[in-house]
Amino acid sequence: MSSILKNKWFKFSIALIICLLMIIWIGNYWLILGLPVLFDVYISKKVHWAFWKKRGVKKQSATVEWVDAIIFAVVAATIIRMFFIEAYTIPTSSMEKSLLVGDYLFVSKVAYGPKIPNTPLSFPFAHHTMPLTKSTKSYLEWIQWPYKRLAGISEVKRNDVVVFNFPAGDTIIVGRENPDYYTNLRGIGDQFMSDDMKKGRTLQSEKKYIDMARKYLAQNTEIATRPVDKQENYIKRCVGLPGDTLLCIDGELHVNGKPQDKIEDMQYNYVVRTNGTPINPRKLEELNIAKADIDHRGSDYNLPLSLSKVEELKKLSNVVSIIRRNSTQGISEDVFPFSDHYTWNRDNFGPLVIPKKGQTVSLNLETLPLYERAINAYEGNDLKVQDSTIYINGKIATEFTFKMDYYWMMGDNRHMSADSRYWGYVPEDHIVGKASFIWLSLDKDKTAFSKIRWNRVFKWIH
Repeated sequence: MSSILKNKWFKFSIALIICLLMIIWIGNYWLILGLPVLFDVYISKKVHWAFWKKRGVKKQSATVEWVDAIIFAVVAATIIRMFFIEAYTIPTSSMEKSLLVGDYLFVSKVAYGPKIPNTPLSFPFAHHTMPLTKSTKSYLEWIQWPYKRLAGISEVKRNDVVVFNFPAGDTIIVGRENPDYYTNLRGIGDQFMSDDMKKGRTLQSEKKYIDMARKYLAQNTEIATRPVDKQENYIKRCVGLPGDTLLCIDGELHVNGKPQDKIEDMQYNYVVRTNGTPINPRKLEELNIAKADIDHRGSDYNLPLSLSKVEELKKLSNVVSIIRRNSTQGISEDVFPFSDHYTWNRDNFGPLVIPKKGQTVSLNLETLPLYERAINAYEGNDLKVQDSTIYINGKIATEFTFKMDYYWMMGDNRHMSADSRYWGYVPEDHIVGKASFIWLSLDKDKTAFSKIRWNRVFKWIH
């Protein structure tokens, strides 16, 4: 058996089978032209591929062995990270209490099929900027590949916890990425518009002031663009699949006419009023409420709570009332689709149909805000409105057929989550993978070993 394992033809056969399976998975049969390299590495050995090693030397120096190990580790880790699994850290409270700030988790790329990178020339293990820098790109745009996704073991399902590239992250203000570039555009555009103009504004007048805001930002800030695979990674729960109809009333989401499936740890913001005496800090710590989320003013506490936490606080003798803070129906907020035609807010929006591949929608000045960014930015068309007429790629358009599927993502911490309500649909080419399990969880409010949340280590994500 030992002699078989050491046989060069046996090693070559195993490597060949693995390479052929990878080529079939990737679907690019031009890669077969590289198989002679594999033959030379294992059999003919005419070319010195491992140039950092000395040929004919059985015992390499310690430096060469370290270089060899590092190169192998980088290549292997890059392949694993690109095609199979990637580590991710929860940076904000948008998914609490399902996922907590300080959770370290693995994201499965094979769940939905890994994406071939848009920018293959990049520094290993860096996302969009070089280590120890704030704006130096970690990638080169000399080669840009179109969107292609390999076969996965499943499709995105409703209520999956999904990692994706931030849809509004294609353009950024360097050093000031939150709020995003487009939120800044709308805010500055509104500042340029007088109150009288706001009352009678039209799509054309809005675009005029957005263009003014765009020029202002270009002159006063550093603007940069990023390809899809280098946009920030976000994690949310997929609540709407392609073709689904969503309707949210007073914070209660309905999908295709039925209430959303129950999510045990979903949170809303509540006003907890006491009789004037404070709530014991230990009780808030027991309820796993982060110090940064505690807003205490007089006898009122503004807290993000799940239903189970609400019931726990109701048992306290000094708690007088607990009221959920909902946005008023009919009062507009700066939420998608950012149009006066839709008086939507974070707790009341819809009905909204999620675009589906092959679906054709009617276009007019009222429906355009629902689809404009998808048509223009995600599907790569030149969309313009002139004299109340919509043009796509220079032709008058009264309808549009989508080429991709789209999804609606929301955080489980419903009142403290930047999600699809604030930037719209997530295109299929932005989907990175499925959050699989937590391998470590650290509480920033604790010290030493008490920082580790042992009950969350190696916990599967649902």
